Amino acid sequence: MANPSAVCNGHLHHHHHQKQNNLLKSGIYKKNGITKGMKKNGVSNGTLYKKTFIEHFEQAPMYVAVFTFVGFAVGTIFGYLRDFMRAWGLEKRNVATEREQQKDFVPLYQDFENFYTRNLYMRIRDNWNRPICSVPGPQFDLMERVTDDYNWTFRFTGRTIKNVINMGSYNYLGFAETDVNALKTVTIELEKYGTGVCSTRQEMGTLDKHVELEKLVATFLGVEDAMVFGMGFATNSMNIPALVGKGCLILSDELNHTSLVLGARLSGATIRIFKHNNMQSLEKLLRDAIIYGQPRTHRAWRKIIILVEGIYSMEGSIVRLPEIVSLKNKYKAYLYLDEAHSIGAVGATGRGVVEYFGMSPDDVDVLMGTFTKSFGAAGGYIAGKKGLVDFLRAHSHSAVYATSMCPPVAEQIIRAMKCLMGLDGTTQGLQRVRQLEKNTRYFRRKLHEMGFIIYGNDDSPVVPLLLYMPGKIGAFARRMLEKNIGVVVVGFPATPITESRARFCVSAAHTREMLDTVLNALDELGDKLQLKYSRYSKSSHPELYEETRLELED
Repeated sequence: MANPSAVCNGHLHHHHHQKQNNLLKSGIYKKNGITKGMKKNGVSNGTLYKKTFIEHFEQAPMYVAVFTFVGFAVGTIFGYLRDFMRAWGLEKRNVATEREQQKDFVPLYQDFENFYTRNLYMRIRDNWNRPICSVPGPQFDLMERVTDDYNWTFRFTGRTIKNVINMGSYNYLGFAETDVNALKTVTIELEKYGTGVCSTRQEMGTLDKHVELEKLVATFLGVEDAMVFGMGFATNSMNIPALVGKGCLILSDELNHTSLVLGARLSGATIRIFKHNNMQSLEKLLRDAIIYGQPRTHRAWRKIIILVEGIYSMEGSIVRLPEIVSLKNKYKAYLYLDEAHSIGAVGATGRGVVEYFGMSPDDVDVLMGTFTKSFGAAGGYIAGKKGLVDFLRAHSHSAVYATSMCPPVAEQIIRAMKCLMGLDGTTQGLQRVRQLEKNTRYFRRKLHEMGFIIYGNDDSPVVPLLLYMPGKIGAFARRMLEKNIGVVVVGFPATPITESRARFCVSAAHTREMLDTVLNALDELGDKLQLKYSRYSKSSHPELYEETRLELED
């Protein structure tokens, strides 16, 4: 990659549409599409893909969508009724209100904007923010709490719920652990350096542990250099503004994480959104950007950068990296790849989606990832060419203003990464990667066979199970906890209004017995709550779909 401030221009030529027959004969591409209510992406061995690429996005039957909207409608009607009763003093008002002395001020609390939180979310609020009092390993301990006022407030009973199976934490490789022998080096660094650095990287906050970690990250990823940061979220939000600004164009996947969205907005660059993992949508934006340039002036964009994730944390889908790389090379754009959920979790040796697709790290201009998931630590990294990293060392907002990563956390990342690379003298790291792959495929296959609708790629350890109806969100999470299983449930506005879901995160630390316990509970609960909406059995033969598209260059 050239200096990040360089201008992205180039003379481009265009290709005509090819017919569907030519596309299918070439073996390059099969459409992300919907046939008979089911979307199933399959890409066979071909020019761009070295392995079969299958994703599932089945649509629910029509009656499910209807009842989902009816559920939200009923909840909204009762919400207005309760707001009316609160306004007339017939029901206690628990929400924040303006002080009498400030009644003539512009409202600090936008009352109507909190309608959803006040009347819908509050009814199922007990399913979030549950306090955990142990390491978030394959099992954890939970502090029991109850409510006496319908989830407005909680009180703790003093009882601890022991050995809850953890299906929600991002502990993909099982490095969130308390084994004394495993954490021996971390303990040594804690005694040597203490807990904090009390300075930024550009002042007195660069330690030898940071230098060691950055060299190790660069070696692990196979790139020239890397820089680490103390917070994963800020790795995106504080560094994207250093790479792009006014006069630049950001092309962002519609399902990108909030940290990417925030970083893009803070940069001041123009942002355009393409449909999730849809190469036709992305190519149209790229082509239009080259042809028409900037609005009004029609000058060429200073830079065009594509923002994508390796694994999308709410969909469980994997980025179509070979096609995106082909497009970015064709149109001379930059590629920023966020591997927060994919680094360590996919690839033969845990090196993320670049390795998963058998590609070179040089194909990606900016490699970003976090240590908060597969490495059981905190913080993030940006890696790539030395020129890129040197530029960020001088211009990154995190490097200038944020406190450096604390040394014990850096050591935890080092020990986990050395384990993955086999530098600890064992094959334990490779075994964890393989165990995660086995657990992921087993868990997904069983859920398919039971008749649940699940989203995402067959190799993704993020497994969303669709619940749809708002009333089933709370019922599902509560009954799973009764069976000593901790799950994460997600609803609107974090997901589309008709696609509420439970999101499972599979770990290498999960035993087959744990997964079978969860699957048996899901099978029983799926029948009781009528959650088995799938109308299709899993097939090993991806369906073909009709679509013409623009030719992709290698």
